[in-house]
Amino acid sequence: MAQIVAVGIFVLMFVLIIMDRIPKHIITLCCAGATILVVFGLLMRSPEAIWETLNLRSIGTVQFWYEAGEAAESTSGINWATIFFIFGMMVMVEGMAKAGFFRWLCMTIAKAVHYRVTAIFITFMLMSSILAMFIDSITVILFLAAVTMELAHLLKFNPVPMIIAEIFCANLGGSATMCGDPPNIIVGTALGYSFMDFVTNTGVIAGISLIAVLIYFYCCFHKEYRKADESRAADVVYPDPKDAITDRREFAVSSVIFGIAVVLLVTHANTGLTVAFIGIFIAVLTLVTSGKEALDLLKKVDYKTLIFFVGLFVVVGGLEQTGVLVLVADFIGKISGGNIYLMVLIILWVSAICSAVVDNIPFAATMIPIIKTLASVTGADLSTLAWTLSLATDIGGSATPIGASANVVGTSVAAKEGYPIGWGEYCKTALPATILVLLVCMVSIFVRYC
Repeated sequence: MAQIVAVGIFVLMFVLIIMDRIPKHIITLCCAGATILVVFGLLMRSPEAIWETLNLRSIGTVQFWYEAGEAAESTSGINWATIFFIFGMMVMVEGMAKAGFFRWLCMTIAKAVHYRVTAIFITFMLMSSILAMFIDSITVILFLAAVTMELAHLLKFNPVPMIIAEIFCANLGGSATMCGDPPNIIVGTALGYSFMDFVTNTGVIAGISLIAVLIYFYCCFHKEYRKADESRAADVVYPDPKDAITDRREFAVSSVIFGIAVVLLVTHANTGLTVAFIGIFIAVLTLVTSGKEALDLLKKVDYKTLIFFVGLFVVVGGLEQTGVLVLVADFIGKISGGNIYLMVLIILWVSAICSAVVDNIPFAATMIPIIKTLASVTGADLSTLAWTLSLATDIGGSATPIGASANVVGTSVAAKEGYPIGWGEYCKTALPATILVLLVCMVSIFVRYC
């Protein structure tokens, strides 16, 4: 009975998230409460299951903040390392945005290519991918789409293809690193992988895929943007990138803090500092250097997203504690017959398809204990399954306007400026690109790992 109720709560949560009529953090929080009270309390009568799922004891351990040698064995329930890290990055990004860092960067690159639309198209795709490797893709698209709209009004070109390409490249760039996309943060912290583990595995495949994507989007739209360059008026007054900087001191400080964050993430496997420590350290550093404006930065943090994560981890913990995820892993193992090629195919395409129609964050969180069990039962290499899951959830979310949060943000910015992007227009371009990248990933995984 506990398994049936746990599955029912999980399915209800997914349905309500897809319907998008109730705030997602309210949905996961209520479903988490139902899991604790009904599944763990009334049906299982297990205080230990509640305690393990809340996972508060992990925060007080040395391994949570500093790992000497091998990574500590991950526990079930709430992944507090993910929560702390995302919080820290949110604080840092708010500080950078306030100083005008992102708008300055976009305008500087546009000026460097002499405001040629085709060149802006290519460089903005590259910038979207690179920034998304270190900063949440939502933030990247929020500012990049806004600047794209500004340049579109100035240079008289259609911003829709450029915004779709930026969204796609942000999701692709996010798949390259541990901190690039929430599913990767969850996978990395849950399975003990480092920043460099992602760079040398998903990063290499994402890099190959990016080349294919740049060629694809260029072939689709270069004629349209070349005409915009040829028909541009001669008396256009171009903006000065320096005007984007609101405070030079804050700009310099936020740039230094961003550099420190990148260095700490790249070296954390060598220093032993966990992503939880790095997130809190960067947040404290940002707040201390902000002085009187620290409280304003804290108020701007997206606490609803953090609550969403907490509730999500509890609901997934209900499936794990009741043994549902073991049954799912056994089922996949039987279908594949222990064949690693079939496992990769199932995880890659099922994860991608699901991530195209539902939020990829809860899907990734659900799949992690499944691939762990699958690896232990069949003897398959866990890292191969982990890289497959990360790439599939990150890239699959690019296929539709609702597949990832960055998609929703980018299309919303365009709609507010009078350029609504419908499902047909979006999928016409993004769906073939998604299939192309998934095929590249599939071949790359087969060649390198199987």
